[in-house]
Parts: sequence; structure tokens; C-alpha cells
Amino acid sequence: MNNFTLGSYMPYDSLIHRLDPRAKIMGMIFFMVAIFIPAGYFPYIILGVVALVLFLIAHLKLRSVWKSMKPMLLMMVFLLVINLLVVRTGYVVVKLGDFAIYSDALAQTFYIAVRLVLMIMITTTLTATTKPLDLTLGIEDLLTPFKVLHVPAHEIAMMISIALRFIPTLIEETQRIMKAQASRGVDMEEGKLKEKIMAVLSLIVPLFVSAFQRAEDLANAMEARGYIPERKRTRYKQLKMAGRDWIMLGCSFLLMAVPILIAMGYLDPLRIGSLFLEGVGYAL
Repeated sequence: MNNFTLGSYMPYDSLIHRLDPRAKIMGMIFFMVAIFIPAGYFPYIILGVVALVLFLIAHLKLRSVWKSMKPMLLMMVFLLVINLLVVRTGYVVVKLGDFAIYSDALAQTFYIAVRLVLMIMITTTLTATTKPLDLTLGIEDLLTPFKVLHVPAHEIAMMISIALRFIPTLIEETQRIMKAQASRGVDMEEGKLKEKIMAVLSLIVPLFVSAFQRAEDLANAMEARGYIPERKRTRYKQLKMAGRDWIMLGCSFLLMAVPILIAMGYLDPLRIGSLFLEGVGYAL
């Protein structure tokens, strides 16, 4: 859990940090839509290159993605086993007696893993380059048109911002409780299944108590400062879109449009790849 960057703001000075939070949020939404478009492997190559470039421009460390993926490895293994048992299409890759492993089972698991990595990279880029207050203001501005439908834009934005802000805090609290339990002789890695369950319970119960206590303290602090969600509020900081924000939005929209057009059959990925290589060769 060390160096877990999701939800943590990294105070660097980069182009991504200087972008308007609304542009970054909309760009993330376009990117997420593109991830789940079934258009083959080629769009994932493009999305992976873009996510990697954004990660490097924001001065973030790639090992943080691996650290964020480690808790999900057990889930990935479980999905792999389920796919191997359920998916029976494609050609046979390995045959062990009466049991056969099909290519579509491996491909489906690979798709899930790639999507998960891309989602972690893009959400980490958003939270690491956007201050919690800016994120709240950006979400509230984007939800403002829905106020005509009586959608509580400010309350939703505040809840999302608080949830993202408390992810690193809860992780630090989990580490503190684990060290305290280990000093009392609790072993969460060795022992029988019943002992492991009891060890996990000894971690979950104090973690929930601590989380509820922090939530109560935060609510009391907000009430003491006169915070009333329903009241009309003024802002000291006003968000303003610049030219680079509109350019980023346009590029994000194109990034979403390409997989959609490929999935609909209007674009040929091989043709796009050849044009891309020709452009790179011409530039060099």
C-alpha cells in the first residue's frame, strides 16, 4: 500500500497540472468510454500510448500503477479461472486430458487486465494532478445544467471529493492498524483459514470504527464553520477554460471517436496504423 497514488495530489508543475479541472474530468470520461468500446487490439495500443505519455508529462512514477494493481491480482486470477472454465470458444491453446484452454478465454482475461490498467492510469493522472478543491469545483460546474432536474450538484461534487480525499487516509490508517496488530502477535499471512478470518476481522472492525469517527469529526467541523449545503454559495476561485483546455478536450473526443468508428466499421485500423507509421517516418 506504500506510494498508493490514487486520490493523492502530487504538487508538481506540469502541463497536466495547469489544465482546467473540467477539461480533465471530461477527458477522463471520454477516455473511459473509449476503453469499453469493443474495437479490437489497435485502439488499446493507442489508448496505452496516450495514457503513458500523460503519465510521463505529469511527472508520475510508473511503479505506482503496479502498486495499485497488486491488490487486484487475486481478482484477476479468479477471473482467469472463471474464464478458463466457462469460455469454450476459439481455438485450443493447451489441452490437459479432457480439459482444454481456449484462446477466447485468455483473450477475454487479457482485455480485462488491459482495461483495468488503463483505468488506473487515467484516474491516477486525474487525482494526482488536480487539487481536491479544484476537483470539487469542476464536478459541480459540470453537474450545474442538471440542476433543472433538481440534481444536487454541489452535494454530489462534495461527496466525490471527500471520498477521493480520504482514500490515502484510510490506507494509512490500515497500515497503522496492521502494524499495531502485528506487534500484538496477529499474523495475517500464516495460519489456518479460521485464523486468517479472525485476523482480517481484527483489522476491519477498528478500521470501520476509525472511518466513522473521522466522518463524524469532519461533519462536526463543517457544521462549526457554518457549512449548509442548500444555501447559495459564492466562490473565491473562478474556473476559466483556456485554449490548451479546448485542445485537450478535442483530442480526448477524437480518442473516443476512433474506437467507435472502428467498431462501426467506418475506419480500418490497418489503414490508420500505416498512415501513422508514414507520418512518423516523414517527421523523422
